[in-house]
Amino acid sequence: MKASDYIVEYLLRQNITDVFGYPGGMVTHLMDSLSKFPIKTHVTYHEQGAAFAACGYAQTTGKVGVAYATSGPGATNLITGICNAYFDSIPTLFITGQVNTFEYKGELGVRQRGFQETDIVSIVSPVTKYAVRITDATKLKWYLDYAFYIAQEGRRGPVLLDIPMDIFRADIDPQSMEGFEAPVYNRDTSFDKLKEALSKASRPVILAGSGIKTSNAADKFNEVIRKHDIPVVTTMLAVDTAKDSYGFIGAYGTRTANFIVAKSDLVISLGARLDVRQTGARRENFAPDAVIVRVEIDAGELSLRVHDDEIQIHADVNDVLDTLLEADTRDLTGWNDVCRKIREELKDIDDRLPNKYVSRISELIPENSVITTDVGQNQVWVAQSFKVKDGQRIFFSGGHGAMGYSLPAAIGCALADGKAVYSFQGDGGIQMNIQELQTIARENLPVKIILFNNSALGMIRHFQEMYFEDNYVQTVPSGGYTVPDFGAIAAAYKIPYKCIGKVEDIDDSLFDAEGPQFVEVRITEPTYVYPKLEYGKPNQDQEPLLDRKRYSYIMEL
Repeated sequence: MKASDYIVEYLLRQNITDVFGYPGGMVTHLMDSLSKFPIKTHVTYHEQGAAFAACGYAQTTGKVGVAYATSGPGATNLITGICNAYFDSIPTLFITGQVNTFEYKGELGVRQRGFQETDIVSIVSPVTKYAVRITDATKLKWYLDYAFYIAQEGRRGPVLLDIPMDIFRADIDPQSMEGFEAPVYNRDTSFDKLKEALSKASRPVILAGSGIKTSNAADKFNEVIRKHDIPVVTTMLAVDTAKDSYGFIGAYGTRTANFIVAKSDLVISLGARLDVRQTGARRENFAPDAVIVRVEIDAGELSLRVHDDEIQIHADVNDVLDTLLEADTRDLTGWNDVCRKIREELKDIDDRLPNKYVSRISELIPENSVITTDVGQNQVWVAQSFKVKDGQRIFFSGGHGAMGYSLPAAIGCALADGKAVYSFQGDGGIQMNIQELQTIARENLPVKIILFNNSALGMIRHFQEMYFEDNYVQTVPSGGYTVPDFGAIAAAYKIPYKCIGKVEDIDDSLFDAEGPQFVEVRITEPTYVYPKLEYGKPNQDQEPLLDRKRYSYIMEL
C-alpha cells in the first residue's frame, strides 16, 4: 500500500472527517491520496488559515484537527497556528512535506540542499508536544499512533509530522507495521485537602478556566454549581462555561468578578493558568485573604505559585469535579447575597458603546451557536458583554493572542457541526487573513462576520494615548494606518453585506441571509477597553477609578 494512502486511511479510522491545507510540491502524494477517500479536504488561501481552521475544528468537535502544508514556506506559514494550538491546549496534527531523504542536508554544513528544504522540526519543537521528521516508512503506524495519543493525552496540544516526499510515495505493508501501545496510568482521585478547605470556607469562589473546556467537563462543572451554589467567576477563555457567572477576572475583567475574588476566603481554580493578566503584576494582591486551591493537569504551570501556601492539585479537572460533587459546604446564602449586591452596585458602570453593540447582537444569536473572536478590543468587548445562552461556545486566541484567528477558525467550526458560526472581527485582525473570505464564499459556509470598524488598531492606539503623548503612529489614518472599503470587499466575494451605524439600527432581521453574511459595525468615536488595570494595583481597583466611598463600601460588604 502507498504510504500516503495509509495516512489518509488512518485519519478516517480516527473519525477525522475534514482536513485543511494548501497545495505544494512536497505534499502532492498526500493531496492525491486525500482525493481517493471519503474525507473532505478544504483548501484555504494561506497555510495560516489552514492551521487556524484546524484549531476551530478541534475546539468544536473535541477531536484532533488536521492541517497540512508543503516544505519550506508552507511549513513556516503554519507556525502561528501551531503556537495558538500549543498555548491554548488544542489537539492538532500538522503534516508537513519535506524534501526527499536523499536530498536532505543532514549533518552537512550547508544551509540547504533541496529546494524549499527547511528544518521545521527544530523550529517548532518548543511549541509542540511532539515533532519529528519521519525517515522510515515502515514505522509510519507507530508515529501516527503516538502523534494522536500525545496530542490528546494530559494537557492537549499540537504535534507535527514532517514527511519527506519519498516516504509519502513509499510502498508499505500495513499488516507488518508495529504501533504504539498507550501506557495505563493510575490516577490519584483522593483530594482531601480540597474537601477540607471547602468545608471550612464561608466565602468560597470557583474560578473556571479553559481547562474545563479542553477537558470536555462543562456539563459536570455546571452540575457542581447547581448542587453547591458557589459563586463562579471565569478566565476570559472560559466565559461560556457558566451562564450565570459573575464575569471574568483580570486586567480587563469585570469589576464584579475582581471584587468577589478580592473578598473571598477560598479560591478553587479549575484549569486556569493564573498568569499575570489574571492575577495582576503583584501576585500577593490576588485574593489576599483566601486559601487558593489550584487544579492543573500540567504540572509545569504549578511551578509559578500565586501564594506560597497554595494547595496544588496535579490532576484532570474531571476527577476533581467528581470530588466536588461529593463534598460538603457551609450555608452560603449570606455570601451569595453579598456577590449579588456587588453586581447590582456596579451594574452598567462600564457599559460603553461597543459593549452595547455586543450585548444587542448577542441577543440575536441563537442557543447552541459557536462564536469566534479575533484579538484586540473586539475580543474584550465580547468577553465582557456577550450574553451567553444555553449551549453557546465562544472561542478565542488566548495565550498566543494571534490577530487573524477568528475568520479561519470560524471556517473550521462551521465545517465541524454544520451550524452558523458568528465571527467577531476588528478592522485590523480581519485583514490578517482576509483571503479566507474566498474559502467561505466557495463553500457557502454559514459564517456570519461581525466587523467592528473603528479605522484604528484600537488597543495600541489607547496605549499611545496613555504612554506616548497621543503619538498615534501606525495605528490611525493620520499615523499611516488605513482600512479598505469593506462593503466593496464583501461584494467582490459575493457575500451579502450590511452596514450598522448605531445600536438602534440592529433589529431581528440582522442575520437574515442564508449562508455567509458580512455585517460591518462602524464606530466613528475613539474606542477604549474599560475597565483596565494599572500596573501594580490590585485587580479590583481598575480604571476609571471608582469613587473611593463606593470602593470602600463594596470592600466592606
